[in-house]
Amino acid sequence: MSIGVCYFPEHWPSERIEDDIEQMAAVGIEYIRMGEFAWSRLEPEPDEFDFEWLERAISLVDSHGMRAVLCTPTATPPKWLVDEHPEILQEEADGIIRHYGGRRHYCFNSEVYRRESRRIIRKLSGWFADVPVVAGWQTDNEFGCHGTIRCYCSDCASAFRQWLREKYGDIDRLNEAWGTAFWSQDLNSFAQIDPPRHTTAAHHPARLLDYYRFSSDSVVKYNRLQTELLREANSDWFVTHNFMSHFEALDAYDLCANLDFASWDSYPTGHVQVQRKQVSRAELRTGDPDQIGLDHDIYRSAANAPFWVMEQQPGDINWPPYSPQPADGAMRLWAHYATAHGADVVSYFRWRQCQMGQEQYHSGLLAQDGSPDAGLQDAMQAAADLTKLGESNDGSSGDDGSLTLPVTEVAVLHSYDNAWAIGIECNTPDFDYWQHLNTYYRALRERSVSVDVIPPTADLAGYDAVIAPTLYLASTDLATHLNAYVDEGGELLMTMRSGVKDPYNKLHNAPQPGPLRDLVGADIDQHESIPAKLESEVAYDGQQFNCSVWNEWLSPAAESCDVLGRYEGERADGKAAIVHNTVGDGNAVYIGTWPDSDLASRLVGDLLDRAGVETTKPLPKQIRFMRRNGLTWIANFRDEPLTVAAPADATWFLGDAEVGACDVAVTDATPPTLSVNGGCDGADDD
Repeated sequence: MSIGVCYFPEHWPSERIEDDIEQMAAVGIEYIRMGEFAWSRLEPEPDEFDFEWLERAISLVDSHGMRAVLCTPTATPPKWLVDEHPEILQEEADGIIRHYGGRRHYCFNSEVYRRESRRIIRKLSGWFADVPVVAGWQTDNEFGCHGTIRCYCSDCASAFRQWLREKYGDIDRLNEAWGTAFWSQDLNSFAQIDPPRHTTAAHHPARLLDYYRFSSDSVVKYNRLQTELLREANSDWFVTHNFMSHFEALDAYDLCANLDFASWDSYPTGHVQVQRKQVSRAELRTGDPDQIGLDHDIYRSAANAPFWVMEQQPGDINWPPYSPQPADGAMRLWAHYATAHGADVVSYFRWRQCQMGQEQYHSGLLAQDGSPDAGLQDAMQAAADLTKLGESNDGSSGDDGSLTLPVTEVAVLHSYDNAWAIGIECNTPDFDYWQHLNTYYRALRERSVSVDVIPPTADLAGYDAVIAPTLYLASTDLATHLNAYVDEGGELLMTMRSGVKDPYNKLHNAPQPGPLRDLVGADIDQHESIPAKLESEVAYDGQQFNCSVWNEWLSPAAESCDVLGRYEGERADGKAAIVHNTVGDGNAVYIGTWPDSDLASRLVGDLLDRAGVETTKPLPKQIRFMRRNGLTWIANFRDEPLTVAAPADATWFLGDAEVGACDVAVTDATPPTLSVNGGCDGADDD
């Protein structure tokens, strides 16, 4: 459990670099990431390399007993390369070139850029191949940031045609799969296919979905190029990549197949503003623990390994709508929260606030003049805390002394394919795939349930309960897979807009939920997207709850199917909204609407009860318990203290039962034996 920092030695004079690295060691930092945007300094002119400045910095890192993490510099091709080969630049759907001047301006399918990437990576990795202080590498930086996964240039056109040839084999099969008879879109050859560039009306949804898949696959292929070169240079290095929060355009599960572990960049007070419509006062200072936790669990699950937070917010930041200062202690709290979810390293971005360029208003652990900024004390305390925890708890390690992953009994199914397809035809401005997913994730986390977030095709045998939000694209293979899980005793909860389309983004030639019908045990007679003024309620277990966004009217089609909830009011009045079906030794529940938080909590609680999963009572918002390595972290994201009731024999490794505002405590007591006392009624401040 370690603390790291991101550093840019190319930004500072040599004497300052020495002072900086000495200070990093003094505050307990163990890993220093460098080099992700330094191509123009590493290769100032074509084939004229200067690695000595980086080598000096790495030597200083070594002399102070720390480790270096290097990055391939391919996120920022230098001006001389762009001038020599302007064809490497990305192109918008309307033909506008994404010019030099920012970052991420290259095309993943440019053969020229792949050649140049191989050249600089071979040279750089070869130079440091025998330097023991280099622990590993980060490939590129934040693939797809600034909307750069999808390019529409001529290189992408050629690559897309080849991708389709390999997938479909012949053009007639593609025409049938896509349904190109609509609007006279029949194709006579693969050579006729272009990227979905700017057009007068919406593009064919099947064409768009395949282009989204192709674009993600292009990044996966480009990343694999990099990982193979790095491992050729030194097979002992780890290789990772830093993903982003709730990032939809890139399939992280596919990319992680070529990584040793995943990393991601966590900015809680920024992400909560750009991903949510309503943000509370407390969240503006500390973020939303479930939004943060969902990303932690996706990236831990994607590689099935402890993850890193490669960039942790250090203070106020430059890119969200507002930049409030995080609450006192927030940067320490975030480090603990990541560790509890399965992180081995939390690395703050950045060491010193930059005095130039586009990120001057992004704080660091030090201010631009080198004086300590607000986050430095938090980082120092987090480093000391994690060292203490590592030394004091006998149950904190695996048999080989390594950190273990959180023990999970529940999985949430998450699919980039489904997010892409439903985004192409969302049918209402109010449907957000990620927020719908988080409705159920939050209901699990409020009961202190550790969660794996995995694709629908993953092995489900080890899970007592599975939640599957919006399985929009459904095949007979998926239905067979889910049926087998339930038939063998699994507890499955599915939600609205499932079984709508086939994998090619066409409606099934059967009533919804298509191939999932036998599992659900019901048909969907009608559906409607609804604005707030047409919302109904749902009666469930003798109580009324609010629902919104989307209503499906369910009709039981199997004797084993029971109605658990019905709509009350508006056109849906009296129609079935929630059904339960017995399949073999297990149970499947289908929810045909977007439930409010209270109903989601009840439904998830009932699921966990049926599955025999031990939980806490629902915790108030902004308070979460997490279990890892024989320890339980109590994280208080609120702006007021709390008191925890714990067994008399509980050992407190950090803090105690009185947990301050924006604070954390760690005990060996298991979450089900803990509860929150007084002053925490679950209400979230405005």
